[in-house]
Amino acid sequence: MTTSASPAAGAATAALPLHPAALTGQADNVPLTRVSLAYLEHRFKLYLRFGEPARTLQLDRWRRCAVFLPGAMLCRIRWQANDYGTIRWQLMVMQACTPLDAAQRIPGVHPGARLLLHTEGDANVRAVLERIGGIEALGIAAIDVSPAFWRTLGNRLAARLALPEYTVERHAAWLTGKVLP
Repeated sequence: MTTSASPAAGAATAALPLHPAALTGQADNVPLTRVSLAYLEHRFKLYLRFGEPARTLQLDRWRRCAVFLPGAMLCRIRWQANDYGTIRWQLMVMQACTPLDAAQRIPGVHPGARLLLHTEGDANVRAVLERIGGIEALGIAAIDVSPAFWRTLGNRLAARLALPEYTVERHAAWLTGKVLP
């Protein structure tokens, strides 16, 4: 009897993604970036620290999918633990791309994104989280921060140099540069 095959076939049909444009109500020509998120209590968390998804879909009890428009900035954190404690901390700041942009393939990010900052380890992730908290304390939304700052922060972490602070003056210079032709 093939009863085990028919539920699997039904599950595969149910798991087929909708057309991305239908998820946000956008036109068919708008390329979207889908970011996987998950939560398994005391074991695994894959979540957004900042970012404004156009839509979030609840896939099941533990998994969600956030959908971003081109150019959107986001920060995704991955935390894993076992019976003895934390085994992995990872933080990525990325920007959703258009089809013409150079994108990197990142697990759980479809079709990919521009990776601005990638760090692993407790000390490095906490250092970046402190910088994000400092930026938000200035009244600046982390999604509005200059991509160059995130790259610089990632490079400084990798080189084990002093980490830069994001200031109101730096932010004003970034906003002015965006307006100029």
